[in-house]
Amino acid sequence: MDTNPSGNPAVKQGMISAMTGRGRTLALVGLLLASRGGAVETREQRDARMAWWREAKFGLFIHWGVYAVPAGSWRGKAVGGIGEWIMNSAKIPVDEYAALAKRFDPVKFDADAWAAVAQAAGMKYVVITSKHHDGFAVFRSRTSPYNIGDATPFKRDPIKELGDACRKRGLRFGVYYSQCQDWHHPGGAAYGEHWDPKQDGDYDAYLKNVAAPQVRELLERYGPLAILWWDTPKDMTPERAALFA
Repeated sequence: MDTNPSGNPAVKQGMISAMTGRGRTLALVGLLLASRGGAVETREQRDARMAWWREAKFGLFIHWGVYAVPAGSWRGKAVGGIGEWIMNSAKIPVDEYAALAKRFDPVKFDADAWAAVAQAAGMKYVVITSKHHDGFAVFRSRTSPYNIGDATPFKRDPIKELGDACRKRGLRFGVYYSQCQDWHHPGGAAYGEHWDPKQDGDYDAYLKNVAAPQVRELLERYGPLAILWWDTPKDMTPERAALFA
C-alpha cells in the first residue's frame, strides 16, 4: 500500500476509496434499494446473494486506462500519488489529457494470460476499471466517443475479452465504474474544485446522459457481471441513485 508521503488529499481520497470500497458499494446499494420504494432485501436474501463473495475472499482488482501512458509523470516531472489520479494531481487540462488516448495502444494485451495469472494464484474473481475518474471508457460505448473504440488506435474491447477469459476459467467477473467523479465530461464531479472550464456543467445532466447510460451498456453487453463496483458517491441522493437502479 502506498503510504502517500506527499499528503496529496486527492491521493488520500483514492486510497480511502480503495480501502473502503466494499462499504461504499453497499452504501450505494442501500440507496438504490431505497429508491425502489422501500423494497429492501431481507437478511436472508442478502446472505444468499453475498455467499459467494464471502467464500471467495481473494480476487484481482485491476486499474488500467489512459493513465498508463503518462505512467506517473507529466511534462518531464514525477507526479506524486497513485497513477490513476494523475489528471487531478497534476491538474492536467481536459484536452491535453484526452490527447493521451491517441497513444494508448496496448497491442500486447492478453486477456487469457491475465485470467490465467489470477487463476494460478488461487483468486476467485477479477474486477477491472471500465471507467475511472478520468472519464475514459475502457469499453466500446455508444454514449460518449471518449472510449477505447473511438479515441484510441487499439480498437479492441478489453472488457469483453477479459470477461470471456475469466468465465472460461471459472472466475467471477466484475467491473468498477466511477459513477460520480468524471474529470472529462462536463458536469462530472471532482475531488475539490474543477480546474478546467470544460469540466463545468450540470451534474444531474451528466448522471442522466453519461453515467447511467454507460452503466446500462455495461450491464446489457458485458454480463453476467458478478460485481458492479462504485466509487466516491459524491452528492448522491436516493433520487440520483434511482437513475442506476
